[in-house]
Amino acid sequence: MDYRDLGDTGVEVSQLCMGTMSFGGAADEETAAAMFRRCREAGINFFDCANVYEGGRSEEILGRLIADCRDEVIVTSKGYFAMGDDQNAGGASRRHILAAVDGSLRRLNTDYIDIYFIHHYDCRTAIEDTLRALDDLIAQGKILYPAASNFAAWQISKALGLSAREGWAPFKCIQPMYNLVKRQAEVEILPVAQAENLAVITYSPLGGGLLTGKYGVSRRPPSGRLVDNEMYRARYGGDWVYQVADRFVGFARERGFDPVALAVAWAGSHPAVTAPIIGARNVEQLEHSLSAVDINMTAALRAEISALSPAPPPATDRSEAMGSGTYGLR
Repeated sequence: MDYRDLGDTGVEVSQLCMGTMSFGGAADEETAAAMFRRCREAGINFFDCANVYEGGRSEEILGRLIADCRDEVIVTSKGYFAMGDDQNAGGASRRHILAAVDGSLRRLNTDYIDIYFIHHYDCRTAIEDTLRALDDLIAQGKILYPAASNFAAWQISKALGLSAREGWAPFKCIQPMYNLVKRQAEVEILPVAQAENLAVITYSPLGGGLLTGKYGVSRRPPSGRLVDNEMYRARYGGDWVYQVADRFVGFARERGFDPVALAVAWAGSHPAVTAPIIGARNVEQLEHSLSAVDINMTAALRAEISALSPAPPPATDRSEAMGSGTYGLR
């Protein structure tokens, strides 16, 4: 296991981050504990969570698991989505974020959260209020580094500019979706992270199971997130994604790679990415993702894999600038 700088924080994190969304759901507490132990054996010191995962149960289980190694692990959590029926039980308002952090601290049974993400941009709340609340939480020692999940590049940039102007602690990490069929982050999100030296932990490297070998143009499992979950069906709708899955799995098997490991290794090989977030329902599944660290993802191999899916369009309308028919490249 290699370790990488978490942006410019001086903190080092493992090249894989373990996502705990399954803790307390698809993985009961005993299974979650077994996966946690296996991650620690493999050298992972980085664990991602959120208050809404399994209604808070994921945080509770993770809190018990880190109790005897709290100073050795980097833990994230998130706030934004509603944790109750009250009309103010969600969002990124100062009122909600302060309460959400206290709830996460209680469930995690810890005094501080290393990285705290705003789980989604809140268009109903002045971003200044959210950023000031995060800055106050840092002053109180409840969180160490503020972060943003599911933000557009302009939203990240706006927040960084405001923090710089007001002297507030800036975002230190972002969390976008990124895999072979969801490459929009390459256009502006990952470049802004590189320009601002932000850490990046990407989620869904397997595309909800799409890139595992279970799915294809004429292949579907009897159950799975892309079959049973409406959100994932919408996220990965369209015949073209299954065509990419077929091409990718065929490529992986021809080259002697485990498709799961190769998909994780590809996501982690972008120069802006600090660590892709892996997940599993059991230790057997987890082993496939852990083996990603054994793949030598050369520039040539990454390019071959990238060619299996459509590249996203450039950030400007000057698409011709990507070719030779222009005034010249700088």
